[in-house]
Formats: sequence, C-alpha cells, structure tokens
Amino acid sequence: MTHSTPDTAIPTRPPQPDVHRLEATHVDGDAYAIEVRGHRLLVDQPEDAGGQDTAPTPTELFAASLASCVAFYAGRYLHRHGLDRTGLRVRTEFTMATDRPARIDAVHVTVLPPPELPEQRRAALLAVASHCTVHNTLHQPPEIVIGLEP
Repeated sequence: MTHSTPDTAIPTRPPQPDVHRLEATHVDGDAYAIEVRGHRLLVDQPEDAGGQDTAPTPTELFAASLASCVAFYAGRYLHRHGLDRTGLRVRTEFTMATDRPARIDAVHVTVLPPPELPEQRRAALLAVASHCTVHNTLHQPPEIVIGLEP
C-alpha cells in the first residue's frame, strides 16, 4: 500500500505486531517461575504427579486464564453500565482427555453475576463475557512455534 501525494508516493509498512514476552525459569523439582511484566507466577505439579504442590499446574493456569478473562469482561460490562461488580464470580471446571495426546477435553465456565443484576441485563452480560480474548483465541487458535535456541 502506498500513500500518494501530488509529488511523491511514500510506501507504508503494515502495522508491526505488539510482541508480549514472558519467561519460565526452573526453580526446583517440577516448579517453575514465570516472569510477566515484572510479575512472578509459580507453577508446580501435585505430589502424586512428582511435584511438591507449591503452586497451580500450568494446565490449571490455562483454565484460570480463561476464567479470569471471562470475569474481567463481565466486570467491565457491569462497570460500563453502572452496575456493581460486588459478588461477581466465574466458576470453571475442566476435564482431561483420556486418550493421547495429553490435553484438556472440556471446559465449563459459569458466570455467577452479582445478585442485583437486572434480569434484562443477563443475556448481554453473557454475550460480552463469552467474547473475551482468551475465549476468542481458543476459537481461532494462534500459530504456535516451539523451537530450541541454538
């Protein structure tokens, strides 16, 4: 694409992607620390899986990511419409597939709106919460490339 003026044509570049970086570093046993924008999260494995159960598993964080994204979108909807977010909760349950490869087989997300939510706002709240970034990403999966540094 070019931007034309009477005297010149200036080529324009497509927008550059906004790259977000994080890093997972081994801590001890099966525990890893994930650094994200100066925040530190921990993951581990349950004791029956060989870990020390000092933190959630990566799979639990995956489900938590979806739950918290749904909650965020629901909360923003409530705030935008002048409704109180107090009491808003999102309950999430997941099951693992019984065959290979290892993966989550099903996720069930339930939005528990604040008790004062008017009946006429329930469908819109659900519609907004159902289109959070994580949910959208699961429906249109990104390209994932796993490499090994030389």
